[in-house]
Amino acid sequence: MESKELSQEIERLLAGANAAIKEAQSYLISQGEVVDLSDWVTVKEYCKRFGIKNQETVMNWINRGIVPAQNIRFVEEFNNTRLIRAVPYNVKPAKIA
Repeated sequence: MESKELSQEIERLLAGANAAIKEAQSYLISQGEVVDLSDWVTVKEYCKRFGIKNQETVMNWINRGIVPAQNIRFVEEFNNTRLIRAVPYNVKPAKIA
């Protein structure tokens, strides 16, 4: 792919992402929610940001209550997408006796 074509493809993808963000923000506002989407990310994006190797680890944290309930949101209208507040959670390994 030539440089110009690559640049156009990147611009197209960015435009699509921006449109999706605006749609999500509009929906949340219409439901009475004001959410800064830079603070809330999908589990997949959370793993990327914090260098976690698999999504199951974060899902386990959610299920075990390591991630507080107030730091989790479900957006039913977007295929039950689970959002998690983008803050690091300190999980200490269990000590072996």
